[in-house]
Amino acid sequence: MLQFVPKSARSRAIPIAMPVLPLPPDPPALVHRTAAPCDAVFRARLLAPPVSVEDETVSLTCSLRLSRSDRVLKRLVIEGSAASGLTLDCDGASLGEPGEPAHLGAYTIAIRSRPPARPGEAWDRPSGIRIRDCTVFGHIRIWGMGENGQGPLLRDSSRSLGHTERAQAAAPTDVTITGTTITAAGPIPLYLGPGVTRVTLQGSRLAGRSVSTALYLDAESAENRIENNEFVTETEREAVAVDGSARNRITGNRFTLRGQGGVRLYRNCGEGGTVRHQTPSDNVITGNVFRTSGFFPAAAIVVNSRNGWRLTCGEDAGYPFGSSLDNSDGGTGNVVTPNTVE
Repeated sequence: MLQFVPKSARSRAIPIAMPVLPLPPDPPALVHRTAAPCDAVFRARLLAPPVSVEDETVSLTCSLRLSRSDRVLKRLVIEGSAASGLTLDCDGASLGEPGEPAHLGAYTIAIRSRPPARPGEAWDRPSGIRIRDCTVFGHIRIWGMGENGQGPLLRDSSRSLGHTERAQAAAPTDVTITGTTITAAGPIPLYLGPGVTRVTLQGSRLAGRSVSTALYLDAESAENRIENNEFVTETEREAVAVDGSARNRITGNRFTLRGQGGVRLYRNCGEGGTVRHQTPSDNVITGNVFRTSGFFPAAAIVVNSRNGWRLTCGEDAGYPFGSSLDNSDGGTGNVVTPNTVE
């Protein structure tokens, strides 16, 4: 029988008194605005092949409709409230270079917040983003305080109470991706960073090859909807990681698993020194079909799959809350039936 050993007993860290940072100011109410359409000059610039390193990335703040024959080789950055309310309607157009090996920082589409201009100000985040009918080669990442759970600003916030609320107020929200195929070439095809909320992935397909998962829901993210999609990505881990992410709905999806697991719910402990506050709780994972292969296929769904058995668990020691206090995953209230395993 494995026993949980409190982190304090393993690392002998002495809890230190920490100031409780104030909660962030209430973010501005989401304005359901519609971004103006892109003009012909912007469209021509976007569709032109990049001629320099500086020309490889384009900031998108207007609504754009492409044609099926269009090919966009430049990376798109959707950043801050200036991009709120935009629609990217590809009508089958392709974004990214097919078959080109990708590296982590070269996102085909990046949806991200701007940090505060001055201390105490709110993060400037995008909302109301709509992406539909695109053929994406590479990967899409959405983030606020940090691209992943180890970002320095995120780590600093995590060391006082109220971190989940701060991370969610800082991150993009209300992003919908429909009818889209993302073909990965190494990095995770769709990554929802810490604090990201209300993302919908619907009627889409995640394909290609990932050195990790097909979909990652990172710490403090919540209320995302993953519905009626096809997961055929060749992964080296489980298809979907629910890492300290809560109140998500993963329903009606079809998974093709090649010996790896389907969905894993857990909470990273200590990695990068960031304290994880939220547990993977109150998620609904139902109505999915998992097609497995091999003599010993991994389990389709595992709740609380780690429970502190990681070498990094001591890296966030010394704080009287979250994963610093308790290495266990702590997921409760998850609904994971019925699903079908074939």
